[in-house]
Amino acid sequence: MTRPRGVGRRTPRTAHEHRPDPRRICSYGKLLKRLPGEAATAGSSYVILMPMTTPLIAGNWKMNKLPSEARAWLERLLATLGTSVGNIEILLNVPFTHLPLLAGLASGTPVKLGAQDVSTHSQGAYTGEVSAAMLKDVGASYVIVGHSERRNYHHESDEMINGKIRAVLGAGMKPILCIGESEGQRAAGQANSVVIKQLQADLAGIFPTAPEELVIAYEPIWAIGTGKTATKEDAQEMSATIRRALGDLYPHHAEAIRILYGGSMKPDNAAELLAEPDINGGLIGGASLDIEAFFAIIRAAQ
Repeated sequence: MTRPRGVGRRTPRTAHEHRPDPRRICSYGKLLKRLPGEAATAGSSYVILMPMTTPLIAGNWKMNKLPSEARAWLERLLATLGTSVGNIEILLNVPFTHLPLLAGLASGTPVKLGAQDVSTHSQGAYTGEVSAAMLKDVGASYVIVGHSERRNYHHESDEMINGKIRAVLGAGMKPILCIGESEGQRAAGQANSVVIKQLQADLAGIFPTAPEELVIAYEPIWAIGTGKTATKEDAQEMSATIRRALGDLYPHHAEAIRILYGGSMKPDNAAELLAEPDINGGLIGGASLDIEAFFAIIRAAQ
């Protein structure tokens, strides 16, 4: 495997050095970062100082709230957040109709706006479609692509999802690519192969110039809206698998590409999920509709 940037040369371990703490082992099996108060030393493992990724807490409202309700909700959230949220990025992926109304209110605040879908087409006779340029023009900076509900209800193929990612990047926005397995696929031992196949097909021929241009959301389909949640160990294991696959595609960016967990993250499990080394945020469904719950998840990421 190509060694990520920032990896040191091997040097012998001295008698005073300790083995890496397992909390710092990433998907490459290398040392991630120093623990508090610990000096950086090189040992028999390569020393990696993990790129500082900004956690992303992204709400996905789906088809909920009227535009007037959304404005009042965002006003309350902004009042709760205050002017500074620290090293964290907050995003609301709202219905198309809400974007123009919320854009002015969100401008200059810690909250960014995103959309939940996009057309592969730039313009033309495509009734009901919304282009990436249109979304950018009304204030979107992110777009969810490939959500399991789009794949299932609208039969979106990997080829179509690939085209949507290209459209989003071409408009200067950031795609949040959703990938995940069904309960049946997991039970059959196919979870890893299904997720990696989606990732490779959806990103075929796409080469971001910087890691922050792309976000991956792992959403175990069996945990969406069901109340079920993957254990933190399961979520980390799959996120590490995704990062290894990203390493094959983008060896210079993989460690800094943000991977979100998108399977029923809630206030009572957010902290333990976000503490895992390969989970860099959450794609929040139902809990993002409630200000107290969403704020609690934001606090867990700070």
